Amino acid sequence: MTPTAVSHQIRQLEETLGTKLFERGTRCVRLTASGHQLFPPLRDGFEGFERAIQTVRRMHGLNVATLTSTVAFMARRLAPRAGSFRDAYPDWTLRLDASNRPVDLDVEADAAVRYGSGLYPGLVVEPLFQDRFAPVCSPHLTLSSKEDLRNATLVHFDWGPAARDDERAPVWRHWLEQSGVSGIDPEAGLSFTDEIHAVQATVAGQGIGLLSLTLVADELASGVLVQPFELSLESYRYDLVYSPRAAGRPATMLLRDWVTAQFNG
Repeated sequence: MTPTAVSHQIRQLEETLGTKLFERGTRCVRLTASGHQLFPPLRDGFEGFERAIQTVRRMHGLNVATLTSTVAFMARRLAPRAGSFRDAYPDWTLRLDASNRPVDLDVEADAAVRYGSGLYPGLVVEPLFQDRFAPVCSPHLTLSSKEDLRNATLVHFDWGPAARDDERAPVWRHWLEQSGVSGIDPEAGLSFTDEIHAVQATVAGQGIGLLSLTLVADELASGVLVQPFELSLESYRYDLVYSPRAAGRPATMLLRDWVTAQFNG
């Protein structure tokens, strides 16, 4: 645009707002108080547009497959396996989206690994495996019998209010009831709102955690954690989920093949 056209647009904007945006001097132009108020969001908005445009330009011609899952499953099980996707599909870029909210699978991702009841109306659901929970702890903690739990610190993941009425919720109350252990406060100990933090506290020897055997599989295999008691609780299910409108999408089919090979092979 020419300087004259820019000036015309600015004056038109000032007339619309009913206030001056610039103080015009002989050799300089300065923003008024109103101009200072308006400039930052407009600047940020246009810079946001530019970043988005550049991202789209960089992605043009690239094959990108986006897989979403919970933060804990992403960190503990998917991220360590990400390299195998590139080995299998070197012409594709794997984008991993960690989110505890169910994202729009028509817009935001090509497929998801979801954790729950397995009921996802309107979506294609392919079961992967059932999760189980059991008490695990550092081998440095001496737990030779269930009675030793009376003197142990229980580590909890806070499942929220819904867990109180859900018999599948893997909480200490349910495990203690099924194991026949009484006289222990099932709510006492250390409680975390982030499942990964509960795992980290248990690995650090801060107590005995009722944890997902899926999320601590590597620690159990290496001996960093041990499972002192055989009893485990069956919990929710992991499923591969995608939109029926994405059933023929190459990215979705690649993710389907890769996830199935990793967790259901």
